[in-house]
Amino acid sequence: MKIAAGEFKAKCLKLMDDVQKYHEDIIITKNGKPVAKLTSVEEDTPKPLYGFLKNSVVIVGDIVKPTGEKWNVDE
Repeated sequence: MKIAAGEFKAKCLKLMDDVQKYHEDIIITKNGKPVAKLTSVEEDTPKPLYGFLKNSVVIVGDIVKPTGEKWNVDE
């Protein structure tokens, strides 16, 4: 979203709330040229690395059984 500096000045607090709520950046322009970018700040604590991918992989079938594919090293 782009907005002129004068309009941003008039609606600053509401626009800041909207950016935080919807996570949509706003480009502030002056004389039609971009001069600033308003973006939300994420305050969530980062997920720990241990267990980060838990329940994200599904194993279907037997992963140990040979596939029957011939490899060049088998020849």
